[in-house]
Amino acid sequence: MYYPEALVEEIRAKNDIVEVVSGYVHLQKRGGNHWGLCPFHNEKTPSFSVSGNKQIFHCFGCGAGGDVYKFLIDYENLSFQEALKLLADRVGVVLPEPEEGGEAREREKRRARLLEVSKEAAKFFYYQLRGPRGEVGYRYLKKRELSDETIHRFGLGYAGKSGAELVSYLREKGFEDELIKEAGLANYSEKHGLMSQFWNRVMFPIQDRNHRVIGFGGRVMGDGEPKYLNSPETPIFDKRRNLYGLNFARASKSGNIILCEGYMDVIAMHQAGFTQTVASLGTAFTPEQAKLLGRYTENVLLAYDSDGAGVKAALRGIGILREAGLTGRVINMRPYKDPDEFMKALGREAFEERIRSAENSFFFEIRILEEQYDMGDPESKTKFHREIARKLCGFSEEVERENYLQAVAEKYHIGIENLRKLVVGYAAQTGLAKPVERPRQSVKKTGPEESGKRVQRLLFTWISDEPRLYDKVKRYISPQDFTDPLYRVVADRLFGDLEQGRYNPAGIVGMFEDEEQRLVAELFNTNLPKLDTLQEKEKAFHDVLLSVKKNSYEYYTARMGTDVDALTQAIKGKKALEELAKTHISLE
Repeated sequence: MYYPEALVEEIRAKNDIVEVVSGYVHLQKRGGNHWGLCPFHNEKTPSFSVSGNKQIFHCFGCGAGGDVYKFLIDYENLSFQEALKLLADRVGVVLPEPEEGGEAREREKRRARLLEVSKEAAKFFYYQLRGPRGEVGYRYLKKRELSDETIHRFGLGYAGKSGAELVSYLREKGFEDELIKEAGLANYSEKHGLMSQFWNRVMFPIQDRNHRVIGFGGRVMGDGEPKYLNSPETPIFDKRRNLYGLNFARASKSGNIILCEGYMDVIAMHQAGFTQTVASLGTAFTPEQAKLLGRYTENVLLAYDSDGAGVKAALRGIGILREAGLTGRVINMRPYKDPDEFMKALGREAFEERIRSAENSFFFEIRILEEQYDMGDPESKTKFHREIARKLCGFSEEVERENYLQAVAEKYHIGIENLRKLVVGYAAQTGLAKPVERPRQSVKKTGPEESGKRVQRLLFTWISDEPRLYDKVKRYISPQDFTDPLYRVVADRLFGDLEQGRYNPAGIVGMFEDEEQRLVAELFNTNLPKLDTLQEKEKAFHDVLLSVKKNSYEYYTARMGTDVDALTQAIKGKKALEELAKTHISLE
């Protein structure tokens, strides 16, 4: 839905970014800004800055940045509309009703009703577990060494001996049969009518990232089949695009996410303090789930079962993570089958050690591959080396491929040039990868472009820190002096606002999305030189201004032959440059 810019700005203005961020990050005032540990990457020294004056945030470590909307979008993984509503509710602003057509409105209403009936079903199961009928389920959970706090945290419940009980309860709550069926909570048969498939089972509510119940998993009590039964796909439950435990794990600041296979593994891990743990939902790990993980971390630790099926699942998961651009490492569970058994036997500290020694995913693949070959037989050993070469061709980036090639050669005592020849030969035959090419020289050339952009960023920060300076420099500088197209747009808006007596860096940041918003926030948060005296500051500011103007003049001079407007800009720039060179600008 589209919301008017004035409404977006009103909500932004009423939500002080320092107050909002303080609800998530411990901030301390230092100088003109508030500082804390960045919630978007691991760090021990605070580099995360929140400016109450500019109403923006910026991390000098990882580069994250933006306005109050962007913070919530990134931290809570919300859409813009969801962030807007959250902030509107926070300050009591009533949003207008959506203007979508009737069909879209009805679809949203239906979705809301499905979430309501799922929530009510979760309440039913929750209270059943705590009553006389749920004693068998409660005993099972206590036998699995779950605390009452953990049982409560995950909303665990019990489905009674009859599939009719849930349906009867939901009908009494006003939910129609068709809705109960559409939510995946029951099926219709000619013999029994509408009956829930969930009965005599401990129930695991499945929640989306915003803690809304979207489905269920049920573990049968006794020897019934299937052992685990999950909700079918519904309009609110897509198994491929959700992960069990992600609603808690996404708030973990561990710097990684642990991926398991089952509900009990996740719950046992969370109970032990590893709140970054998730599991797939009754299906094999999917590319969609990998993409979802990528919103929260680049580092995924696989804690799959140690049996043959678990190894196969890990090998498949490694490939999916690699395709998604994520780094995977494999935790060794042996001699135990899974994280739940491991935690009961050895505990938290032992698992932390296993995390520290987690195996690089590529070397895990090679180690498992080695088991298929007789290393005492020269022919079999050669085939193994060829398979290594084939896997090395899977790295599309030359530097990464070469690094792994060297590491594998050292680990498996293969002559590095011999292995390189195998890789080059395999690549040439299949076209899987380009042979490694040695550059003639490794000297990195840096032209004036980045230097020019750096002084432009310094000027943006200086003016946004002290907007009164604009009146002193506006005769010398204009948006056209900023050579990067993005910088030019920002300067046009910033200078236009200052001309009209407005000052709203957060509003400017909010004009952009995603990566551009991060870059614009950085423009207003470049590290300025730390100087003691007024004279030193005035000289530094003058040097920055002069450098921006000189860079602009050189930029347009170089384009006079191809750009009609460049000649005009160059002439104006030369005149302003000469005047600026002999002008003192006071910062008092």
